[in-house]
Amino acid sequence: MAAPALEAVHLTKRFGDFVAVDDVSFDVHEGEVFGLLGSNGAGKSTVIRLFCGLLTPTSGSGRVLGIDIAQDPEGVRRRIGYMTQRFSLYDELTVRQNLNFFAGVYGLRGRAKAERLDWAIRMGDLGGKEDLVTRSLPGGWKQRLALACALLHQPRLVFLDEPTGGVDPISRRRFWGLIDSLSADGVTIIVTTHYLDEAERCDRIALLDQGRLVALGSVAELKEVFAGRAVLEVTCPRYLEAQERLEKEDWVREASLFGDRLHVVVDDPEEGRRRILALLERDGNTPATAQRIIPSLEDVFIHSIEARGATP
Repeated sequence: MAAPALEAVHLTKRFGDFVAVDDVSFDVHEGEVFGLLGSNGAGKSTVIRLFCGLLTPTSGSGRVLGIDIAQDPEGVRRRIGYMTQRFSLYDELTVRQNLNFFAGVYGLRGRAKAERLDWAIRMGDLGGKEDLVTRSLPGGWKQRLALACALLHQPRLVFLDEPTGGVDPISRRRFWGLIDSLSADGVTIIVTTHYLDEAERCDRIALLDQGRLVALGSVAELKEVFAGRAVLEVTCPRYLEAQERLEKEDWVREASLFGDRLHVVVDDPEEGRRRILALLERDGNTPATAQRIIPSLEDVFIHSIEARGATP
Protein backbone atom coordinates (compact mmCIF):
# COMPACT_ATOMS: atom_id res chain seq x y z
CA MET A 1 0.00 0.00 0.00
CA ALA A 2 1.29 3.47 -0.92
CA ALA A 3 2.38 5.75 1.90
CA PRO A 4 -0.23 8.37 2.85
CA ALA A 5 0.12 11.82 1.33
CA LEU A 6 -0.33 13.29 4.81
CA GLU A 7 -0.14 11.71 8.25
CA ALA A 8 -0.76 12.98 11.79
CA VAL A 9 0.33 10.87 14.78
CA HIS A 10 -0.79 12.12 18.21
CA LEU A 11 -0.33 15.67 16.92
CA THR A 12 -0.63 18.31 19.67
CA LYS A 13 -0.18 22.08 19.70
CA ARG A 14 -0.33 24.20 22.84
CA PHE A 15 -0.19 27.96 23.21
CA GLY A 16 0.62 28.36 26.89
CA ASP A 17 -2.21 26.69 28.79
CA PHE A 18 -4.47 26.61 25.73
CA VAL A 19 -4.54 23.35 23.77
CA ALA A 20 -5.42 24.21 20.16
CA VAL A 21 -4.83 20.72 18.75
CA ASP A 22 -5.17 17.84 21.19
CA ASP A 23 -3.67 14.41 20.37
CA VAL A 24 -4.99 14.22 16.80
CA SER A 25 -4.20 11.22 14.56
CA PHE A 26 -5.35 10.61 10.96
CA ASP A 27 -3.96 10.16 7.47
CA VAL A 28 -4.96 11.30 3.98
CA HIS A 29 -4.60 9.25 0.81
CA GLU A 30 -3.08 10.49 -2.43
CA GLY A 31 -5.70 12.17 -4.64
CA GLU A 32 -8.24 12.35 -1.83
CA VAL A 33 -10.43 15.37 -1.10
CA PHE A 34 -10.26 15.44 2.68
CA GLY A 35 -12.43 17.82 4.70
CA LEU A 36 -11.72 19.33 8.11
CA LEU A 37 -15.02 20.33 9.67
CA GLY A 38 -15.70 22.13 12.93
CA SER A 39 -16.96 25.31 14.51
CA ASN A 40 -14.80 28.42 15.02
CA GLY A 41 -11.97 27.58 17.40
CA ALA A 42 -12.20 23.84 16.74
CA GLY A 43 -8.55 23.72 15.61
CA LYS A 44 -8.97 23.39 11.82
CA SER A 45 -6.71 26.28 10.82
CA THR A 46 -4.10 25.33 13.43
CA VAL A 47 -3.92 21.81 12.00
CA ILE A 48 -3.35 23.23 8.52
CA ARG A 49 -0.65 25.64 9.74
CA LEU A 50 1.14 22.77 11.46
CA PHE A 51 1.16 20.78 8.25
CA CYS A 52 2.31 23.80 6.24
CA GLY A 53 5.36 24.12 8.46
CA LEU A 54 4.15 27.47 9.80
CA LEU A 55 3.85 26.17 13.37
CA THR A 56 5.93 23.60 15.27
CA PRO A 57 4.09 20.77 17.07
CA THR A 58 4.29 20.74 20.85
CA SER A 59 4.26 16.94 20.72
CA GLY A 60 3.42 14.16 18.31
CA SER A 61 4.46 14.17 14.67
CA GLY A 62 3.26 14.87 11.16
CA ARG A 63 4.44 14.06 7.66
CA VAL A 64 3.51 15.67 4.33
CA LEU A 65 4.53 13.89 1.13
CA GLY A 66 6.97 11.87 3.24
CA ILE A 67 8.57 14.96 4.85
CA ASP A 68 8.57 15.49 8.62
CA ILE A 69 6.86 18.82 9.35
CA ALA A 70 9.07 19.57 12.37
CA GLN A 71 12.43 18.50 10.90
CA ASP A 72 12.08 20.07 7.45
CA PRO A 73 9.29 22.71 7.38
CA GLU A 74 10.93 24.53 4.46
CA GLY A 75 10.95 21.30 2.44
CA VAL A 76 7.23 20.94 3.13
CA ARG A 77 6.47 24.51 2.05
CA ARG A 78 8.32 24.05 -1.26
CA ARG A 79 6.15 21.08 -2.19
CA ILE A 80 2.65 22.18 -1.20
CA GLY A 81 0.09 24.77 -2.23
CA TYR A 82 -1.67 26.86 0.42
CA MET A 83 -4.69 29.11 -0.02
CA THR A 84 -5.51 30.99 3.16
CA GLN A 85 -8.87 32.08 4.60
CA ARG A 86 -8.17 35.62 3.45
CA PHE A 87 -7.11 35.94 -0.15
CA SER A 88 -3.32 35.95 -0.21
CA LEU A 89 -3.16 38.40 -3.11
CA TYR A 90 -1.79 41.89 -3.59
CA ASP A 91 -4.85 44.06 -4.18
CA GLU A 92 -2.89 46.89 -5.83
CA LEU A 93 -1.38 44.58 -8.46
CA THR A 94 -3.12 43.39 -11.60
CA VAL A 95 -4.05 39.77 -12.19
CA ARG A 96 -0.98 39.33 -14.41
CA GLN A 97 1.32 40.98 -11.87
CA ASN A 98 0.07 38.72 -9.06
CA LEU A 99 0.66 35.64 -11.20
CA ASN A 100 4.15 36.86 -12.16
CA PHE A 101 5.01 37.58 -8.53
CA PHE A 102 4.01 34.13 -7.28
CA ALA A 103 5.74 32.47 -10.24
CA GLY A 104 8.92 34.22 -9.13
CA VAL A 105 8.44 33.13 -5.53
CA TYR A 106 8.20 29.53 -6.70
CA GLY A 107 11.33 29.88 -8.83
CA LEU A 108 9.64 29.52 -12.22
CA ARG A 109 11.63 30.89 -15.12
CA GLY A 110 11.59 31.05 -18.90
CA ARG A 111 9.43 28.62 -20.84
CA ALA A 112 8.25 26.75 -17.72
CA LYS A 113 7.00 30.02 -16.26
CA ALA A 114 5.20 31.05 -19.47
CA GLU A 115 3.49 27.64 -19.72
CA ARG A 116 2.31 27.74 -16.11
CA LEU A 117 1.02 31.31 -16.44
CA ASP A 118 -0.98 30.30 -19.53
CA TRP A 119 -2.32 27.28 -17.63
CA ALA A 120 -3.30 29.41 -14.63
CA ILE A 121 -5.26 31.87 -16.77
CA ARG A 122 -7.11 29.01 -18.51
CA MET A 123 -7.75 27.11 -15.28
CA GLY A 124 -9.15 30.16 -13.52
CA ASP A 125 -11.04 31.36 -16.62
CA LEU A 126 -9.18 34.65 -16.22
CA GLY A 127 -8.70 35.38 -19.92
CA GLY A 128 -9.34 39.04 -20.72
CA LYS A 129 -8.91 40.03 -17.06
CA GLU A 130 -5.11 39.95 -16.93
CA ASP A 131 -4.74 43.73 -16.69
CA LEU A 132 -7.50 44.34 -14.15
CA VAL A 133 -6.43 45.50 -10.68
CA THR A 134 -7.08 42.63 -8.29
CA ARG A 135 -8.93 44.85 -5.83
CA SER A 136 -11.62 45.48 -8.46
CA LEU A 137 -12.40 41.79 -9.00
CA PRO A 138 -15.57 40.19 -7.59
CA GLY A 139 -15.02 37.61 -4.84
CA GLY A 140 -15.40 34.63 -7.15
CA TRP A 141 -12.69 35.86 -9.53
CA LYS A 142 -10.34 36.68 -6.64
CA GLN A 143 -10.91 33.18 -5.33
CA ARG A 144 -9.93 31.58 -8.64
CA LEU A 145 -6.90 33.83 -8.96
CA ALA A 146 -5.76 32.89 -5.43
CA LEU A 147 -6.12 29.19 -6.28
CA ALA A 148 -4.23 29.66 -9.53
CA CYS A 149 -1.37 31.36 -7.66
CA ALA A 150 -1.24 28.50 -5.14
CA LEU A 151 -1.00 25.91 -7.95
CA LEU A 152 1.58 27.55 -10.22
CA HIS A 153 4.42 25.26 -9.08
CA GLN A 154 2.30 22.11 -9.61
CA PRO A 155 2.13 20.92 -5.98
CA ARG A 156 0.84 17.39 -5.39
CA LEU A 157 -0.90 18.44 -2.17
CA VAL A 158 -2.92 21.63 -1.60
CA PHE A 159 -4.36 23.13 1.58
CA LEU A 160 -7.48 25.26 1.18
CA ASP A 161 -8.39 27.05 4.42
CA GLU A 162 -12.07 28.07 4.19
CA PRO A 163 -11.57 29.08 0.55
CA THR A 164 -15.22 29.88 -0.23
CA GLY A 165 -16.08 32.09 2.74
CA GLY A 166 -18.10 35.10 1.64
CA VAL A 167 -18.43 33.88 -1.95
CA ASP A 168 -21.77 33.56 -3.74
CA PRO A 169 -23.29 30.06 -4.27
CA ILE A 170 -22.58 29.96 -8.02
CA SER A 171 -18.92 30.83 -7.48
CA ARG A 172 -18.73 28.21 -4.75
CA ARG A 173 -20.09 25.58 -7.13
CA ARG A 174 -17.59 26.53 -9.83
CA PHE A 175 -14.75 26.46 -7.33
CA TRP A 176 -15.67 22.94 -6.27
CA GLY A 177 -15.67 21.94 -9.91
CA LEU A 178 -12.00 22.97 -9.95
CA ILE A 179 -11.33 20.96 -6.79
CA ASP A 180 -12.90 17.87 -8.35
CA SER A 181 -10.78 18.21 -11.50
CA LEU A 182 -7.59 18.59 -9.44
CA SER A 183 -8.44 15.48 -7.43
CA ALA A 184 -9.10 13.55 -10.66
CA ASP A 185 -5.54 14.47 -11.71
CA GLY A 186 -4.17 12.94 -8.50
CA VAL A 187 -3.69 16.12 -6.47
CA THR A 188 -4.45 15.67 -2.76
CA ILE A 189 -6.77 18.36 -1.37
CA ILE A 190 -7.22 19.20 2.32
CA VAL A 191 -10.01 21.73 2.76
CA THR A 192 -11.65 23.39 5.75
CA THR A 193 -15.19 24.68 5.40
CA HIS A 194 -18.20 25.88 7.38
CA TYR A 195 -20.57 24.81 4.60
CA LEU A 196 -22.03 21.35 5.19
CA ASP A 197 -23.06 20.97 1.54
CA GLU A 198 -19.37 21.38 0.63
CA ALA A 199 -18.30 18.88 3.27
CA GLU A 200 -20.68 16.33 1.71
CA ARG A 201 -18.52 16.49 -1.44
CA CYS A 202 -15.37 15.34 0.37
CA ASP A 203 -14.16 11.74 0.12
CA ARG A 204 -13.65 11.67 3.88
CA ILE A 205 -14.19 14.11 6.73
CA ALA A 206 -12.55 14.72 10.09
CA LEU A 207 -14.85 16.37 12.63
CA LEU A 208 -12.98 18.51 15.15
CA ASP A 209 -14.24 19.96 18.41
CA GLN A 210 -12.11 21.96 20.84
CA GLY A 211 -8.95 20.64 19.22
CA ARG A 212 -9.91 16.96 19.39
CA LEU A 213 -10.87 14.57 16.63
CA VAL A 214 -14.41 13.40 17.42
CA ALA A 215 -15.27 11.53 14.20
CA LEU A 216 -13.53 10.40 11.02
CA GLY A 217 -14.79 8.73 7.84
CA SER A 218 -16.82 9.15 4.69
CA VAL A 219 -20.22 10.84 4.91
CA ALA A 220 -21.93 7.45 4.68
CA GLU A 221 -19.70 6.02 7.42
CA LEU A 222 -20.30 8.97 9.71
CA LYS A 223 -24.05 8.63 9.32
CA GLU A 224 -23.78 5.05 10.57
CA VAL A 225 -23.94 6.48 14.10
CA PHE A 226 -27.73 6.47 13.54
CA ALA A 227 -27.89 2.86 12.33
CA GLY A 228 -30.87 1.10 13.92
CA ARG A 229 -32.35 4.41 15.03
CA ALA A 230 -34.48 7.11 13.45
CA VAL A 231 -34.28 10.91 13.31
CA LEU A 232 -37.64 12.68 13.53
CA GLU A 233 -38.06 16.35 12.67
CA VAL A 234 -40.54 17.93 15.09
CA THR A 235 -42.36 21.23 14.75
CA CYS A 236 -44.44 22.93 17.45
CA PRO A 237 -45.05 26.49 18.71
CA ARG A 238 -42.92 26.29 21.87
CA TYR A 239 -39.96 24.34 20.55
CA LEU A 240 -37.52 25.27 23.34
CA GLU A 241 -39.99 24.01 25.93
CA ALA A 242 -40.51 20.86 23.84
CA GLN A 243 -36.76 20.20 23.67
CA GLU A 244 -36.40 20.44 27.43
CA ARG A 245 -39.43 18.19 27.92
CA LEU A 246 -38.32 15.53 25.44
CA GLU A 247 -34.77 15.36 26.80
CA LYS A 248 -36.25 14.04 30.09
CA GLU A 249 -37.89 11.03 28.40
CA ASP A 250 -35.87 7.82 28.62
CA TRP A 251 -37.06 6.69 25.16
CA VAL A 252 -35.57 9.81 23.56
CA ARG A 253 -31.91 9.30 22.66
CA GLU A 254 -31.23 12.92 21.62
CA ALA A 255 -33.23 16.10 21.09
CA SER A 256 -31.35 18.87 19.27
CA LEU A 257 -32.46 22.30 18.12
CA PHE A 258 -32.29 23.10 14.39
CA GLY A 259 -33.55 26.66 13.97
CA ASP A 260 -37.22 26.58 15.02
CA ARG A 261 -37.44 22.78 14.70
CA LEU A 262 -36.23 19.81 16.71
CA HIS A 263 -34.39 16.71 15.53
CA VAL A 264 -35.26 13.88 17.88
CA VAL A 265 -33.45 10.52 17.79
CA VAL A 266 -35.53 7.48 18.79
CA ASP A 267 -35.26 3.70 18.43
CA ASP A 268 -38.61 3.09 16.74
CA PRO A 269 -39.87 5.76 14.29
CA GLU A 270 -43.60 4.97 14.52
CA GLU A 271 -43.71 4.54 18.27
CA GLY A 272 -41.49 7.58 18.72
CA ARG A 273 -43.72 9.71 16.48
CA ARG A 274 -46.82 8.61 18.38
CA ARG A 275 -45.25 9.35 21.78
CA ILE A 276 -43.92 12.76 20.72
CA LEU A 277 -47.28 13.92 19.37
CA ALA A 278 -49.11 12.59 22.44
CA LEU A 279 -46.69 14.38 24.78
CA LEU A 280 -47.01 17.68 22.90
CA GLU A 281 -50.79 17.32 22.85
CA ARG A 282 -50.86 16.86 26.63
CA ASP A 283 -48.71 19.96 27.06
CA GLY A 284 -50.94 22.00 24.76
CA ASN A 285 -47.94 22.58 22.51
CA THR A 286 -49.85 22.31 19.24
CA PRO A 287 -50.22 22.25 16.28
CA ALA A 288 -47.34 19.78 16.09
CA THR A 289 -45.80 17.48 13.48
CA ALA A 290 -43.21 14.70 13.66
CA GLN A 291 -41.77 13.30 10.43
CA ARG A 292 -38.89 10.91 9.87
CA ILE A 293 -35.98 12.43 7.92
CA ILE A 294 -32.65 11.26 6.52
CA PRO A 295 -29.90 12.28 8.98
CA SER A 296 -27.76 15.17 7.76
CA LEU A 297 -24.08 15.83 8.35
CA GLU A 298 -25.18 18.48 10.84
CA ASP A 299 -27.03 15.76 12.78
CA VAL A 300 -23.81 13.72 12.82
CA PHE A 301 -21.77 16.71 13.98
CA ILE A 302 -24.12 17.57 16.84
CA HIS A 303 -24.38 13.90 17.85
CA SER A 304 -20.57 13.56 17.91
CA ILE A 305 -20.08 16.68 20.04
CA GLU A 306 -22.86 15.74 22.47
CA ALA A 307 -21.57 12.17 22.73
CA ARG A 308 -18.11 13.49 23.57
CA GLY A 309 -19.58 15.82 26.18
CA ALA A 310 -21.35 12.90 27.79
CA THR A 311 -18.13 10.91 28.06
CA PRO A 312 -16.44 11.14 31.47
